[in-house]
Amino acid sequence: MRVHATCVAVADRGALLLGPSGSGKSDLALRLIDAGAVLVADDQVALTVRGGVLVASAPPLLPSLLEVRGVGLVPMPRRAEVAVAAAFALRPGGHPERLPEPAFWRHAGVAVPLYTLDPVAASAAARVRLLVRQAPLAVEPLEVEWKSDEPTGP
Repeated sequence: MRVHATCVAVADRGALLLGPSGSGKSDLALRLIDAGAVLVADDQVALTVRGGVLVASAPPLLPSLLEVRGVGLVPMPRRAEVAVAAAFALRPGGHPERLPEPAFWRHAGVAVPLYTLDPVAASAAARVRLLVRQAPLAVEPLEVEWKSDEPTGP
């Protein structure tokens, strides 16, 4: 199944960046890539479940490009797939709670930790790297679920 998202590999763990068009997914991905992450897919991400682990990859025929606002589509090295360790709901200009309750994003019965993040905050990329490195690779499905305002692809 495809979702409207961007995914990067931080070391060997995936960060799934969720949000509507213009929310800063590609820009945050660019900052993560600049700090050593590798692009998996920009704008559309294919998700599958293998052995209880959520795996992200680029949909077939999606070119290995990253949209850099004000520049255009830029070719990038791409990792074929990565296990998703955490998802990030991007809320530009938002002020996340200081001590939020744990939340999870679910897909096909697999839950991963979900964090709300202002993608333009100076610490956004550092927060993603920290949280992805600390997250377990598979979590039991729990009651909290985040849904995008945008429909997912076929």
